[in-house]
Amino acid sequence: MQTAALMSAISALTFALAPAALSKENEKKKKLKTDIPSYDNLDLDSDDISLDNYGEIIDLSNYEDIYDYEDMASKIEVDTLPPPTRGFPQPLSSATVPTEAPTSKPTSSTAPRIKGPGLFGSITNQGLPTCLVCVWIRTSVYCDDSDLEHIPPLPLETVYFYARFNHINRIQANDFTGLTKLKRIDLTNNFISWVDEDSFRLLPSLQELTLPENKLTSLPELPSGIIQLDARFNMIQSSGIRPEAFQDLKKLQFLYLADNKLDYIPVPLPEGLRSLHLQNNNIQTMHEDAFCNSRDRSYIRQALEDIRLDGNPINLSLFPDAYFCLPRLPTGHFY
Repeated sequence: MQTAALMSAISALTFALAPAALSKENEKKKKLKTDIPSYDNLDLDSDDISLDNYGEIIDLSNYEDIYDYEDMASKIEVDTLPPPTRGFPQPLSSATVPTEAPTSKPTSSTAPRIKGPGLFGSITNQGLPTCLVCVWIRTSVYCDDSDLEHIPPLPLETVYFYARFNHINRIQANDFTGLTKLKRIDLTNNFISWVDEDSFRLLPSLQELTLPENKLTSLPELPSGIIQLDARFNMIQSSGIRPEAFQDLKKLQFLYLADNKLDYIPVPLPEGLRSLHLQNNNIQTMHEDAFCNSRDRSYIRQALEDIRLDGNPINLSLFPDAYFCLPRLPTGHFY
């Protein structure tokens, strides 16, 4: 009986409190709904960002205040440069070297060119060092077919010099100055018409002088040590050869004067002469002592075995006493 009465009381209490709890729950939901913003009511057009109003919408005035970079940046210390490594030259002054290139045009070098004999001397018509125009192999200098108009400066060690097929028209007295070792000069096929008197005479070692196919009308004085002279195919006249020009050249063995304008054999000839080429000149007569000594019939000229007089308007049979001392008769016309 008491238990039934207790159950009835609990049921009645539950029904009485249910409307109050439900009302409290509804109020809580309404409050939450009012706190959530509604995006439907937002005015998004008013906050349109562009380059024109960027500074008005976003305030950057306190941007540096928000982030302080002073503590974040590492400290940079300036010190002197380390000493240069071994092998590099030390600076001449402690002045600061500018980092920017100079705006003004650098001045050209005014250093004088090397003059006189030397491998790096300049050439007149090319303006280039000899080593860029010629080929230097040990003691030989080759300047063939190089459009030279003058003898280029040569190294003092030059022994053999070749300048064939160029446009050289004159040999000056100082062209070979100081070249005491020079033994051979070959100037074949140039335009040489004049040679200064002392151009070759003062060369103590000169043995071979080759001058064919030029425009020479005379011969300069030669050094006493000359062994071979080749002056073929020029315009040398008998008047252009000094009297007794070859008499004192005791070492002269080969004398080539073919294809010139000689009128007679240049006498006297040195005793050591072995070959004499005078073909294709204008020789018409001959002295009886041109080769032999008419006063000494026992005299024999053993060395002179090669004489060429062919191509000259001379009848060699008219001068029989001129050959008695020779080991061989000259080559030419006997009629």
